[in-house]
This record gives sequence, C-alpha cells and structure tokens, in this order.
Amino acid sequence: MNWLTISIIAYLLIALGIIIDKFLLSSDRVSHPVVYAFYSGILSFFTIFVFFPFGFQMVSVAEALKMSLVGIFFLYGILVLFFAIKKSEASRVIPVAGAIIPLATLAIGITFLGQIFSIKELIGIFVLIFGGLLISLNLPLRLGEKKFFIGFYYSILAGIFLAISYSGMDYFYEKAADLYNAEDIFSTVFIWTRMGVTLGAFSLLLIPTWRRLITNSVLSFKKEKKKHLQTGNLFILNKILNGVGSVLVNYAIKLGGATLVNALVSMEYVFVFILALIFGGIYPKVFSEKTKVFDILQKAFAVFIIAIGIFLITI
Repeated sequence: MNWLTISIIAYLLIALGIIIDKFLLSSDRVSHPVVYAFYSGILSFFTIFVFFPFGFQMVSVAEALKMSLVGIFFLYGILVLFFAIKKSEASRVIPVAGAIIPLATLAIGITFLGQIFSIKELIGIFVLIFGGLLISLNLPLRLGEKKFFIGFYYSILAGIFLAISYSGMDYFYEKAADLYNAEDIFSTVFIWTRMGVTLGAFSLLLIPTWRRLITNSVLSFKKEKKKHLQTGNLFILNKILNGVGSVLVNYAIKLGGATLVNALVSMEYVFVFILALIFGGIYPKVFSEKTKVFDILQKAFAVFIIAIGIFLITI
C-alpha cells in the first residue's frame, strides 16, 4: 500500500479510538482523565516489544533524552485532550486541537528553525483560525451564554503539546536520519519515544491528587469485576486501534513525509464527525452531540474550512 491508503486507514482507526475514548470518559466507566491517561501510557510500553524485532539502536544519552521528551509531551497532550473530550463534543474538540497543531508547528519552525511565513501560509493561518473559531462558537450567540464550547481551552493546549511531539518526531525521522541506520530509524525512534510516553505516565504519580485517583482506581478493580472486565476490554481495543493507527501514521510519514500525511488529518475529523453522529443516536446521554440541522451544518462547514487551512499550510 502507498502512503495515501495507509494514512486514510490510520485516521479511520484513530477516529474509532476517539469515539471509544469519549464513551469511556463520559460514562461512569472511567473515574478521571488522569486515570485514563496513566493506563494509556503504561500500556504503550508493551508496544515497544512489538518493534524490537524490526531493529533497535542504542543512541547517546542526549539523543535518548530528546526522544523521550517527545514522548512525554505526547502523553501530556493526550491527557489534556482527554479532559477536553470528557467535557465536550468530540466532533468539536478534535478539529480545534487539529487546527492548533499546524499553527503551533509553524511557530516552532519560526522560533527554532528560522523559517519565514509565505503568503500561502499566512492565508492558511487565517483560514485555520476562522475554521477553528467557527466550530468553537456556540452559535447563535446569546447573552449570558458561553461563547466557546466547554473544553475549548483544553483543546488549544492539547494541540500545542501534540504539535511539539509531532515536530520532534519529524525532526528525528528527517533531520537526524543520518545519525542512525536508515533501516532501523523508524523502530528506533518509535521505541525511544514510547519510553518517553511511559515515563510521562509515571510522572502523573508525582502530583498527590492524581496519585490518589490512580491508586483508588487500582484498588477498585476488585469491585464490580464484570463491569471492569467490560471496560478493560474496551480500553484494550481502543489502545489497539490507537496503537495501530499511530504506527500507520508514523509509517506513512516515513513513506510520504510529514507534510503530506499531516495535510490529510482532516479525514480524521470527518470520520469523528460521522461516527459521533451515529453513536450519538445510540448513546445520546454519553455523546451529547447536537443533532439540529444548523449545528450539523456549522460543524461540517467548519471542518471543510479547517481542511483548506491545513492544505494551504502543509502543501
């Protein structure tokens, strides 16, 4: 398969994972986003063993720390994203975070790589901002109501953290490729960054309130075993979907480059939008998706605008 097919399949799997995230976080099956992020990070450690047979290289301490830091930023990115998903509609949260990622990536490029905006990129920035605001606003605006959806600021912060992580991955795949054996670069970078994700998960235990939540979740496993077993199965399925999707995205980046693959991320928003509508009809209290014609048209048009913005910036 080429990078295009791999990217589309990857974004569909990730979208399915996001829908399960929303189900678990918005029901009473998971007590807190911190607990969810902790187990997500711990489980990601086991994916390391899948990639060892494909090659792994020891790197310098400095390089190992940099790659691990990329993974830590990813863990905190999904943590903040879980907060946003729990509080609001996934079909709003994901496109907003997705609009922030290329904006933050450009800012990183300007700050650290000396990049300069082109006219096309400037237009793309304004289009992204417009699309992000359009999907974020609670239209029509009324006095006394919040202008933005609940979880809007969490979505922005998640986008910034994930942009830092993705920029780091891109750096190690392309800018630092000469440091490693070309055949081993994908598995090497993936393994080191996954180690960082696991370290990020353990760092959550440093905050007393979060440590109590995580500890209580472990102790509660003995109660309601059937319910916890069902939740565990959904969680594992979700992590498999996200894991395979993440691997496919990274592999597509290796084949086609981060620019082209990131330009297709709007497919993920479309999949989330469609799946949220479907599952919102089945579990209306959990997904709380607005299904009025105006709301659907607002989201659909905003996703289209964001897709244009991403295209202008990344192509």
